[in-house]
Amino acid sequence: VTLSLLAVAGLVKYRRTLTTNRAGIALGLLSVVYFVYSLFDEDFRLIVGKPDNVPIAAMLFLVGFFTWLAVRKMSRNDDLAARGEPTFEARETKSRVFVWPDLVYGELICLVILTVVLTVWSIALPAPLEEPASPSRTPNPSKAPWYFLGLQELLIYYDPWIAGVVVPGLIIVGLMAVPYLDRNPKGNGYFTFRERPFAIFFFLFGFIVLWLLPIVIGTFLRGPNQALFGPYEYWDHNKVEAIVNVNVSDIFWIRMLDQPLPQKWYVKEAPGILLVLGYVIVLPGILARTAFRRFRADMGLVRYSIFVTLFLFTLAVPIKEVCRWTFNLKYVVNITEFFFNI
Repeated sequence: VTLSLLAVAGLVKYRRTLTTNRAGIALGLLSVVYFVYSLFDEDFRLIVGKPDNVPIAAMLFLVGFFTWLAVRKMSRNDDLAARGEPTFEARETKSRVFVWPDLVYGELICLVILTVVLTVWSIALPAPLEEPASPSRTPNPSKAPWYFLGLQELLIYYDPWIAGVVVPGLIIVGLMAVPYLDRNPKGNGYFTFRERPFAIFFFLFGFIVLWLLPIVIGTFLRGPNQALFGPYEYWDHNKVEAIVNVNVSDIFWIRMLDQPLPQKWYVKEAPGILLVLGYVIVLPGILARTAFRRFRADMGLVRYSIFVTLFLFTLAVPIKEVCRWTFNLKYVVNITEFFFNI
């Protein structure tokens, strides 16, 4: 997670250097060589070579290439705009072509190539069919389809009602709210970074670090018993991770004050409740006067409130992951009387 975050930040900061032809060829060759070299490891080859996992491995190369290509177009357009020249998209509007035959011929060629690829793929890789489902014999590991593995990975860090209901709901609501929250016309119809730095970096962070990376972890690193394995580690079904889960109430009352947990839930969970309230109520006001002052002035109170709420909920995912890895933190608020956990 740290490496992926540094990679996104480095790609944005050094985009002009990393998006040159030489840098692109070097990064591509380095990725291919590393992948081919890793295939000599038997455990890595068994995991990556599973019919279910082959398209996900291919997806990583495709996402990497198209992300690099998009950042390259951003950098080139920013340089053109700085010199007062039209962007690439503006130039393309002057050389338009007809749907027939130019576009249709290109689509026909793509259709033929894709048909050949899928035919060879279906012959070379057998369909990953298993025995009929049985409640008495559950596969280990039991995983969701790859497009849901990111949400399944969140179950390690959050209660099911958050990972399965709140987070997907906020993703859908957030995507629906983007056109109404962000009404800045800059960047519509052409690639740019200089005019939309926060929006683009936040999107790359959310897509790569918070969505794509959990899919990779759930596919290639989550093994039997939902244990975490290294990329070259054998998936031992007998491996058990000894994790001592602690809550904020345990840290506050037992470790800091050296006393037993109070009996009343509202006293026991008061530290966690105050942390949550401070995060969702106090912090937006602080950000409105500091880092997000310009957003507050441009958006107004209502739009800013919706934006900062979605932003803080998004940021809560990596915060909770880091706390889990660092402190074995399970819940910030753990009210067992009402089955309410955060």
